[in-house]
Amino acid sequence: MEATTMFRSKWFLPGFSVALGLAFLVALWAGGKPADGVFSLAVLIGFGLLILLGGRSETIRGLRGDGRDERFARLDLVATAIAGNVLIAIVIGACIWEWAHGRDGSPFVQLGAITGVTYVLAVGFLRWRG
Repeated sequence: MEATTMFRSKWFLPGFSVALGLAFLVALWAGGKPADGVFSLAVLIGFGLLILLGGRSETIRGLRGDGRDERFARLDLVATAIAGNVLIAIVIGACIWEWAHGRDGSPFVQLGAITGVTYVLAVGFLRWRG
């Protein structure tokens, strides 16, 4: 199965949700919090079922991949940019909070550095490519 076809399958996101839920279950169980792991798995299975069974909704079909068109691709790109900017703001704020309390800012400094370097490299690559 071709990668783009796989990601456009109505089964990909529900399957990924269950796999992520199982990973959370294993990690939380290993960390001594099995109830939290079971809860996480249940939430992700519920989300997967909502995505799988909500086939008449244009939004759910777009999220799932089988209803994706150019318009939804643009919505996805803008939503991803908004989410990324919110996350960047939170990482910067958390770093400042940690420094203000006399700590070294970990892991927020590393996350911010990785994000900044990735952004600069991506802009350079996209400019070079086209």
